[in-house]
Amino acid sequence: MAGLLPTLWARAAAPPARVRVAVGGGEGQALRHLPLTVATQLDYFRPKGVDVTWLSYPNDALALQAVQEGVADVGAMGFEQALRSQGRSQAVRSLVLQARTPQLVLAVSTRALPHYRTPQDLRRCKIGVDEWGGLAHAMACRVLEQAGVGMQEVGFVVVGDGVQAVAALRAGKVQALCHGAPVLARLERSRELRMVYDTRSLAGAQAVFGGSLPGSCLAALPQFLQTYPARAQSLADGVVHALKWLQTAAPADIVKVIPAESLMGDRRLFLAALDRVRESISPDGLVPEGGALTAAKTLAMLDPTLDARRSLLARAYTQEFARKAKQQFSA
Repeated sequence: MAGLLPTLWARAAAPPARVRVAVGGGEGQALRHLPLTVATQLDYFRPKGVDVTWLSYPNDALALQAVQEGVADVGAMGFEQALRSQGRSQAVRSLVLQARTPQLVLAVSTRALPHYRTPQDLRRCKIGVDEWGGLAHAMACRVLEQAGVGMQEVGFVVVGDGVQAVAALRAGKVQALCHGAPVLARLERSRELRMVYDTRSLAGAQAVFGGSLPGSCLAALPQFLQTYPARAQSLADGVVHALKWLQTAAPADIVKVIPAESLMGDRRLFLAALDRVRESISPDGLVPEGGALTAAKTLAMLDPTLDARRSLLARAYTQEFARKAKQQFSA
């Protein structure tokens, strides 16, 4: 027995495993990655044996690239990134969901379109999106299609992150935005923007997409999930623990947890933006039934090859880790 003590002590004293997480949008997308932020700030990961290191990237595409190139172990990104990667080299798989809606809005400039009534008023206008072929781009196309407006009747402009999107709108380079940056709340408050389609709520997402469409998630290469299942489970446990905490946390308590640099420089504005996305936060980390199919149908508007890859939808995510975490925390 005495001979076992050093071994047991060594195990108990073993440092947590380092896991590098590439965060798409970085601090500027604090609400998309709110569960990850809460889990990190409340130290939910280290007791589970992992030490999470954030690697901030301007957008999801670069976060995905970091995972595929081995710079990061896991990516915090939109679920659609996992979906679009299927059937290609270095496909990733979602292991736990952070948000159950994409938290995107379609908004029009009140200066350029003061008398806006329907999407038909967007004909001959330019719409800013964060990336070409992404979910925001597809969402705008879907709204236009539902209104009988062809994609060729509008112009799409890649405006990048939230700060760049605001600059493009104010400079008159675009007359509308389909975006997810929380900073747009500042333009809404100053009445420079009018939100006309809003997927930050379940009802709003249902109206636009016709079903559940997952938002942000943690995703990794299958090799990571197979080689380090305990680390993947620890990540899911930490996120689901945070989701459980968020179900009952008061806004003031959430603000205390968020790093100051992520509060958009305005506590009241952050609280207003938080209120808009509160319903979007996943209750348990699980991908909703039919969510992957809804996402594939939406993205196929811009990438028809997704129709041919629908048989691969099941590979875009696993419920194994989130389901175990849900049971542990009764989420």
